[in-house]
Amino acid sequence: MARLDLPALTQWITAAAVAQPRDLAGAICARTGVSRVTARRTLKRLVELNWLVSTGSTRKPCHEPGLLRQVVRIYTLDGLAEDRVWSRDFAPCFKLPAAVQRMVQHALTELVNNAIDHSGGTSVTVSLRQTPQHAQLLVSDDGRGLFEQIDRHFGLDDPMLAMLELGKGKLTSQPDRHSGRGLYFTARMADVFDLHANEAAFQRRAWDADGFVAGRPLKRQGTSVYAAIALDTTRTLESVLQSHSEDGRSYGFDRTRVPLRLITTDSDGLESRAQARRVAARLDSFKRAEIDFHGVPYIGHGFADELFRVQASDALRLVPINMSPAVAAMIASVSA
Repeated sequence: MARLDLPALTQWITAAAVAQPRDLAGAICARTGVSRVTARRTLKRLVELNWLVSTGSTRKPCHEPGLLRQVVRIYTLDGLAEDRVWSRDFAPCFKLPAAVQRMVQHALTELVNNAIDHSGGTSVTVSLRQTPQHAQLLVSDDGRGLFEQIDRHFGLDDPMLAMLELGKGKLTSQPDRHSGRGLYFTARMADVFDLHANEAAFQRRAWDADGFVAGRPLKRQGTSVYAAIALDTTRTLESVLQSHSEDGRSYGFDRTRVPLRLITTDSDGLESRAQARRVAARLDSFKRAEIDFHGVPYIGHGFADELFRVQASDALRLVPINMSPAVAAMIASVSA
């Protein structure tokens, strides 16, 4: 008896139900070559698993997407328009809370545009999955990889240092066309955010004060970005954008936070002036920078003096946060 691969089927059944709700069995037969009996049996199973909702009579059923929904599409990058990806292939297939939908649209179009403009690849795969709790977005291209791109333009061959710069925001290899906001704000809209490129990986969890931390990399070509947003989140696109303005109400990108835990290990603390200069790099494009010492128990005098005295300026307010007593005392000594 013929059987269909359900995991593969769920990658396109949502879109098929939207396109052909009154003859979904026929759509399955045409796509897979199975009999109508097998198609109907499969549809019954998908209804039981909450991938579909069935209405109408047994003889003339009508199917709609259920609580679980997913669309997976592969696109050629040449000539691709990211707004069409969203409006044509994804938006009609999902039923998300309005605030979550705005954030998902923003994230999807920004990430696809990054693949178009920066990856140097030929294709991008976009997957959006809806569960009763989350919207889960995955965008993967086959290009050179984000960290190779950063090394080419900024000479940062260490992914940790590249991630430090990405974590500040406003990092872009095409400043005439981009502002370095897309990846930064996508990460801060998400409850779960994972970035994989060039055999390096970093993750950020909204509930974790550490900010970005190293993860386990995927061994694949290109860049992959995963972002999950809880359907009951209190965040909105506006609140995330406004939280980085100086007054907390406008949309200027005036504030950033620099998580120093990202560039420290148990054997490599923050001691040198060179480390402080790396932390201070490009911060003059902001008006306020929070220097986050969460997870950093100690710092050296040279690091503190360089960052908070030598690199200080009237145009930029450096605000140390989450300091241990030892860190606070060292910063106070150089500030005095």
